[in-house]
Amino acid sequence: MAPRRFSDAGMVTAEAAVVLPVLVFVLAAALAAVSVVTAQMRCTDAAREGARAAARGESDAAVQQIAASSAPDDSAVLVTRDGDTATVQVSASVPLFPGLGPSISVSDSATAVLEPGLDAETSAQRGAKISAAPDSRGPP
Repeated sequence: MAPRRFSDAGMVTAEAAVVLPVLVFVLAAALAAVSVVTAQMRCTDAAREGARAAARGESDAAVQQIAASSAPDDSAVLVTRDGDTATVQVSASVPLFPGLGPSISVSDSATAVLEPGLDAETSAQRGAKISAAPDSRGPP
């Protein structure tokens, strides 16, 4: 009687069944990383836009609105004025897997020097008056 030889048939299927969940996990992790990096970049851009608006003399409410328009959803915007500078900080919480699991907090801040002739108090007051005043120039 001849010894039986075991066949390699089906080995590729078994290997694929073991490796497939690992590949799915790696893909999900890569998508989560892209989501976090994108949110970080949006926080950076929003903080910069807000700081530029504050430097022009916009009110705190206007600065928050401008920054929030570029920031990720449900983000927090904080405007701080100190002497001749304005700092805008934008932070957001990004879920790693939407609807599942933990989230990561991302934030960034930007500081800008106020335009000449403005200080922290007059900038906030001036910005409020400018945003409340109607445009007297008429249509463009």
